[in-house]
This record gives sequence, structure tokens and C-alpha cells, in this order.
Amino acid sequence: MPADRRPLSRTALRWMMVGEWRDHPGRVVTAALAIAIGVALGFAVHLINGSAQNELAQAVRSVNADADLQVHATTPLGFDEALYPVLARTPGIAAASPVVELSARFGTGPSRSLEGGRLTVLGIDPLRAAGVTPALLGRVSAPAQGASGFVPESLFDPRAIVLSPAALAASDRQVGEAVTITAAGRSVEFVVAGLLSGAASEQQVAVLDIATAQWLFGSLGRLQRIDLKFTPGADPATVQAALRARLPADAQIVTAQSEARRGDNLTRAYRVNLEMLAMMALLTGGFLVYSAQSLSVARRRPHFALLRVLGLERRGLLAQVFVEGALVGGVGAALGLALGLGVAMGTLRFLGGDLGGGYFQGTAPDLVVTPLPVVVFFALGLLAALLGSLLPALEAGRAQPGIALKDLGDKNDPNARPAGWWGLGLLAAGGAAAFLPAVWGLPLFGYLSIALMLAGGVAAMPWLARILLTPLLGAGRGNVSIDLAIKRLWGAPAQAAVALCGIVASTSLMVAMAVMVASLRGSVDDWLTEILPSDLLFRVESGGFDAETRARIARAPGVADIVFQKSLPMQLSADMPPLVLLVRPVDKVQPKASLPMIGRSATAPPGVTPVWLSEPAARLYGHRVGQRMVLPLGGGDPNVFVAGVWRDYARQSGAVAMDEADYTRLTGDDLRAEASLSLAPGATAASTREAIRAALPPNLAEQVQFFETRQMRAIALRLFDSSFALTYALEAIAIVVGLAGVAATFSAQTLARTKEFGMLRHVGVLRRQIVLMLAVEGALLGAVGVIAGLGLGLAMSQVLIHVVNPQSFHWTMETRLPLGLFASLAVALVAAGAGTAVLAGRRALSADAVRAVREDW
Repeated sequence: MPADRRPLSRTALRWMMVGEWRDHPGRVVTAALAIAIGVALGFAVHLINGSAQNELAQAVRSVNADADLQVHATTPLGFDEALYPVLARTPGIAAASPVVELSARFGTGPSRSLEGGRLTVLGIDPLRAAGVTPALLGRVSAPAQGASGFVPESLFDPRAIVLSPAALAASDRQVGEAVTITAAGRSVEFVVAGLLSGAASEQQVAVLDIATAQWLFGSLGRLQRIDLKFTPGADPATVQAALRARLPADAQIVTAQSEARRGDNLTRAYRVNLEMLAMMALLTGGFLVYSAQSLSVARRRPHFALLRVLGLERRGLLAQVFVEGALVGGVGAALGLALGLGVAMGTLRFLGGDLGGGYFQGTAPDLVVTPLPVVVFFALGLLAALLGSLLPALEAGRAQPGIALKDLGDKNDPNARPAGWWGLGLLAAGGAAAFLPAVWGLPLFGYLSIALMLAGGVAAMPWLARILLTPLLGAGRGNVSIDLAIKRLWGAPAQAAVALCGIVASTSLMVAMAVMVASLRGSVDDWLTEILPSDLLFRVESGGFDAETRARIARAPGVADIVFQKSLPMQLSADMPPLVLLVRPVDKVQPKASLPMIGRSATAPPGVTPVWLSEPAARLYGHRVGQRMVLPLGGGDPNVFVAGVWRDYARQSGAVAMDEADYTRLTGDDLRAEASLSLAPGATAASTREAIRAALPPNLAEQVQFFETRQMRAIALRLFDSSFALTYALEAIAIVVGLAGVAATFSAQTLARTKEFGMLRHVGVLRRQIVLMLAVEGALLGAVGVIAGLGLGLAMSQVLIHVVNPQSFHWTMETRLPLGLFASLAVALVAAGAGTAVLAGRRALSADAVRAVREDW
């Protein structure tokens, strides 16, 4: 006999697996597709972000060129150029190259988008750059045929400019032709002298002589960065320490490592959250595999018993169920990898590497695929399927051959109370995990909490189903079909739980995401109403309005009240994304009148400049109200006082608000680039726009952009919806997977009950009564699934709202419930449960159902 058992195992494996899949392909396909969707989403997000990060790194390298180290200004205002000789004479520095770095655009009119131009203008000293960053020198070329005929001989020519290939394409010019560049509020015409061949494929860079840049763009005496080259054999750590001792507050050291960390920190939270949500979808797929395998094992219990009697060992049954699950997981994972690759390619081609988050707009990265992520995501799909097969495999191995051969139905005693302690224990563990802090700035315990809650909710389904169905036991006494349906579900809660696990998993995930998105969108809408109370907004992309111009604008017809402000990036840490310094009038006594304040406020001590941090800035940098912090503006004491925290959903990297009088006192900068105004009674937006343009100098009048407040709100909400496009896709996928799981599960359970229906027909129950019984069972299971899914989803949504979002994106919100979606979901699941149960019952109620009971006679 031992010699025959191994062939028997192989034969049984092929026979039972292929036969089961042939008879019930829908259940297997649904489980495999659920695995594929989770793998595809996670793999696509990883590929898109990896490709975008690679493009960003190339762009940074192309601008930073070959320098060993750089000193950057903390703001676009730059630092005093007297720092250059100080750093050049530092021990360990072989060469130094000063750089003026400006944000610019082609042409003189306003840009076509709110983001403005993306051209980076670099002013360099060619002699110094040759020894530090030779890649920035480019090459001067002969003019293209038909060009103007004038080509500067070198970058020293004040009319010469060298463009990267992407910049040349964006300028719509050829080498040798004239091009106009606008930066710092000034428009200057240059001649394209050649190409900067070392720039990244999408990077728009323009290089010109540093003296020309300082003179023509009003940056005399200021630098934005200094590129440094080490002396051969110098210790980088020692050199950096010597440099730091010489740096003013408005300059900082930037290394290749800090640039890489900054790029990673820019998108890490967004990237990890999308991948974690994709893993939640994969976990849902694992529960659907569990449901499919459990139903398959229950249906084939007599077949397994027969094989055991014929000599198949218990471990052979375990191996068979695991192999089936592994094949489902392997097929799903392979399909998911192919689907994820296609999604990534299409997204990068048509949408760029942005993923809706606003981090890589304007770039079209090349797809980068490495072997390790392919192996990891395939393994994750396989692992989800194997874990989903674990309990069914153990169940198959525990079956007693003698009892199972007669297929006596549910082996559980209907009067036995299902144990809910371990499901409730998982739920409690999930709740406890939600209170743990972030790890490496990521809400890892928050997602662990969601996973534990999901597992606990599914584990507690037999107990919950019995509790919810108990009050209905007497409700069907007047109707045989209803009474049979209620008692059958009440007496077999384990089978009900198997049918419900896929529904609960997908429904709760969808509900959690829907509540989180609705809460954030509602909070953003309220915030927009609070911060945009005016009627009209306008701005210039470079330069700004001086005091005299602002006074003329304020006196323009149609202007009732106006507030000017300025926003500029500020780098507090070299390895963190820049935050925004918001300069505007702030009432220091009642800051709530100027900013959407949250929490308490404090009064700054005499002689100390107060600032107000946005919620993300306070969380990212660990500052609290009443503390002091360093704000590297230059020109004064960098120590400021944190007077309060305000809500800001627009700037994930943080923002610092400062009263305009304090800013001007510290920096001497009196220009303001943005304004919001309220219209006078009877004035129209169109007439007021023309009056403001008439009050502006010609160079500003052609650059100014106007936006109506309602237009800005609509744009902001559209950007919000774009940012959560993948989240909406996950919600839709969760609904589809849930409904598919309902159909497959009810179909399998109904077809497995052929003998039961045959016996009912023999004792006189009519066909239409059985159909009604099935419809009631399906509707009840759908209703129980809705109740459990809504309750579990609401609990998970609170983890997303109060743990994941604050730890990832550093903002808070109030819970909003999408009641319309809840109602639609309830109707859909109840109708799907009833409908699929009835449709599946057609086959089970055929003549075979009557003949099936003869097997027991």
C-alpha cells in the first residue's frame, strides 16, 4: 500500500483539481482576479513612483552637474555673494563655482497654467565652472539654416544662452534664433548659442554668464548656490564641518545623499499609502481565496473521504488544497504583474509620473523595471493565496472519512454557540495598534491596525451572524420559505461566515476609503471657503508689486478691500522638501481673523518675531505653540516664536505664515506677488480686472493672471479629485470584487446543496417555495454583510482619518459620512445576494436534485 499512495496522490491532485475548476470556474476566476487586482495596483504604483524618482534624480544631477558638494540658499532671495571667497579658501576645497539660480519661463505673457514656467536659469562663471561643473558649459554651435545668422562666440557674450534639449523644444526656437526669457519680473531677449547635452530628457535648463544673470535679472550681490570641488584626499566630513562653521543662517550644505533623501521624502507618504491601499485590496483577494477554498473543501468532503479510505494520507489532502491555492495565487499574481506593467506604461505615457499627487507634473519618465519588485509582488500574491488556503486545508485534513462519506451536511451542532472571542481579540488588537506612533514617519501600525480589524471582523462573522439572526427566528412562522431560510442560516453560521467573508472584506475596505475621502473632501471644501472669502484673485509669476503699485491698485475702481501677500519656498533642512513662507497681513492679537487657526495661540515675547505654522509644518518639524525656532531669512535674528498653528491642506510639506511688516523688516524685500480683493457694490469682475491692468506698469500688466474665487475653488477640488483618482479606482474595484464574490459564493453554496433541495422536494416543498427560500437567504446574507461591512468599515475609516492621515500627510479632518453611497451599497448587496442565489438555484432545483437523495437510500 505505501508504494501506491504516491501515485494515488498525483492522480487525485490532477483529477479533483481540474474537475473542480471545470465545474466551478467562476469561483476560481473571481479569486484569481482579486489577487491580480491587488498585485497589479501595488506593482503599478511602485513602477510609476520608481520611474518618476529616477527621472527626478536625473534632473537633480543634470542641474547639480559634477560638484562634490553644494551650498544652497534657503530661499530664492539667495545669500550675500561675499560668502563665495570665504568658502573657496576653506581648507579641503580645491575649487568653487558661484551660481545664480532663477525660476523663469519663455515669453512675456502669463503662463498657461497655475504652476507657471518650469525653466531653470543658471548663471555661471565659465572659468570657475570648467573646474567644478564642466557639464554646465554646454557647447556653442553654428546657427541652424535660416536662423538670424548671429551666434555668440562663448557664454561670456551677454546675449548668449545655452538651452537643454527639452528647453529648446519648449522655446519653439532653433540654435541661432532669439528667445525671450522672463525671470524676477524682467523679460530679456537672448540668442540660443548651443545645447546643454548633459541635461535630463525632461529637464528645462538655460545657462548664461553669471554677470549677465545678476545684472539683467536684478540679482546683483546675491547668489543662490555655490558648487564646490574637494581637494584630492580631503576628508568630506572634516570639510563639511569647516564649511558649516562659515555659513550664515540663510545658506546650507547640500550633498547628493541629502538630495536623494529630499526626493524620497517628497513622495514617500503618498507612495507608501497608495501601495498600502493596494495591499489592502490584495488582502481582500486573500479572503476571497479563503471563501472559494472553504466552499470547495465543503463540497468535496465525500470525495476527500473516499480518497482517504483508498489510502491517501492526510498530508496529501493538505498538499492538494495548498497546491490549488498556490496555482490560483500564481496565476493571479502573474496576471497582476502583466496588468500592473500595462497600467504603469499607460500612466507614464499619457499622465506622466504624477499619479495625481502633484509631485512630478510636466515630466514623462521612462519606465524602469528591476527584477526584485517583480519577485516581491509575485511572492505577495502567492502568499495571500496560500494564507487564504490555510484554514480550508486544515479543515480538509481533519475530516473523518467514515462520517464524510455520507455527506451528513454541516458537521457543527446548530445548537452550539459560535465562539467570537478570537475575532473580538483581533479587533481589540487592531484598536490597540492604532494608538502606536509612526515608524520612520510612516503609519505602519495604522495599517497593521486595519489589517487586524479586517481579520477580526471576518473571524467574528459566525458569532455576529448568529447574534443578528437570532431575533428573526420567529419572524417566518407564517411562511415556510422564510422560516426555512432563517433557521437554515441560524443553524449553519459557519457556512454563512464563509459566504460573508469576501463580502465583508471588500465592503469594509470600500466603506473605509469612502468615508476617509468624503471627510477630507468636505474638510477641504470648508477650508477653501474660509481662506478664499474674496471675489477676485490675481498674481504675477515673477517679480511683484512694490508699495507704490499696490497703492494704485487699491485705488482702482471696483476694489472695495484688498490683501496683498507673497509666497516663496524656504529650505529648513537639506533632506526635507521645502516649505512655503507665506507673507501677508496677520493680526497678532486675533490671528484667527487672518488664518484658519486650530488649537491655542500664544503671544510672542517683546522683541521676538511671531510666526504661525501650518499643521503639516508643526508635525514635520516637531514644533509646538510657545516654542522658538530658527527661520533662516537672513538680515536679522533668525530665532522666531511659534505663536499658533493653522489648518492648511494645500501644502503637504508645510508652510510658515509671517506678518508682512516683520518680513520686510527682516529681509528688506517689499515686493508682493499675489492679491485677493472684494468687489465694491455694483462692480463686476471684468471691469475691475481692466481697471487693475490700467493701474499696473506695462511689464506687469502683461504678466498678471486673474482668477475668480469660485474658479479657484473648482480648480482646487478638481486637483483633489485627481490626487485621489487611484483611491476612487480602489473603491470601484472593491465594489466590483465584492459583488463578484457575492455571486461566486452564493452560486457555489447553492449548487452544493443539491441533496438538501431534493429532500425538500420529496417531503412536499414546492419549487417556488425553495426559490423564495433561496432569495430570502441571499437577501439576509447580503443584509448581514452590509451591517458587518459598514460597522467594520466605519471603524477602519477612523484609523485612516485619525491615524494614517495625520502620520502620513500631517493634517486632520472631521468625519463626514457618505450616506447616499451607504444606501446604494446596501441595496446593491441585498439585491445581488438574492438575485445570484435564485439564479444559482435553477440548476440545483433540476431533476438531478430529486435523484440525488437516492445515494443515501
